[in-house]
Amino acid sequence: MSKTIAKRVFSGVQPSGTQVHIGNYFGAMKHFVELAKEHETIICIVDLHALTSVKSASDLRSHSASLAAAYLAIGIDPRQAIIFRQSDVPEVCELAWYLACHFPLGLLERAHAVKDAKAKNININSGVMFYPILMAADILLYKASLVPVGADQKQHVEMTRDVAERFNLQFGSIFPVPEALITEETGVIRGIDGRKMSKSYDNFIGLFEEPSAMRKKVMRIVTDSKSVEDVKDPEQCNVFQMFKLFASKEACENLARQYREGGMGYGVAKKELFDIMQLALSPFREKYNHWVSQKDELEDILLDGAKRARKIATQTISAVRLTLGTGSLKASKT
Repeated sequence: MSKTIAKRVFSGVQPSGTQVHIGNYFGAMKHFVELAKEHETIICIVDLHALTSVKSASDLRSHSASLAAAYLAIGIDPRQAIIFRQSDVPEVCELAWYLACHFPLGLLERAHAVKDAKAKNININSGVMFYPILMAADILLYKASLVPVGADQKQHVEMTRDVAERFNLQFGSIFPVPEALITEETGVIRGIDGRKMSKSYDNFIGLFEEPSAMRKKVMRIVTDSKSVEDVKDPEQCNVFQMFKLFASKEACENLARQYREGGMGYGVAKKELFDIMQLALSPFREKYNHWVSQKDELEDILLDGAKRARKIATQTISAVRLTLGTGSLKASKT
């Protein structure tokens, strides 16, 4: 019996490193796998977005393949979901330009990435400023209704909603206005230094890291200076916040009680965290390593996904061209 398709879900993740990290997984990817069981799903490996920071062709190709392998490892079925590289569907760049002509400059200047770079006196390229427009084009090109994202990406989905509403108000109902899906219990995932987990901060734990590397990172998680005997607050502890991502309610209650009773050092909590992470992530690691080794099969999956994605994209771009007056009328009718 086939499942009922209620809404189309879109997810895009930058291939900006050789591995995704647990923040990516719990912030968006895990929920996307769950949504894929009930909805039509599109997974875009946004390699064009990655060009704002990745300058090596070989690195970008490697990172993109790694990300595709990651999605397959965590449970995405490419026979049902569409998984592809962003750059294999060129219509996204055309739509990005159309949307840019209706995107207020002030809105872009308020984007988190731009404000953060300015605050840190980091030189930014125009691609960073254009990032929310390209993201909006990703979502709207495929007429997605739901977009699972981490809490830090909510602003970009709101910008997408804004430009879709502006476009629809002027030209008619061209695009569905998408909704961001954020799991309240998860929010922003903390890294080993307590800040948001990010490759740019080098404070992440890879989803598929080998046990020895993962153990070293877990032991580096920043804690306060309380002694073994001191009573501790689990909710203020980076170790416990990460433990909650993997553990059952009962396991969390048991560890929290040890924090509050005193007599437990942070080293014990870190060992508990490492053990439960290994139990949860070992199956993912095995599947990921399998797909990374199957390069030809992985490429075939991405090309097939691009073919399926482009069928949707060409329909959308034809309707937009007709609305805006660009391109050939004859071509729009074919």
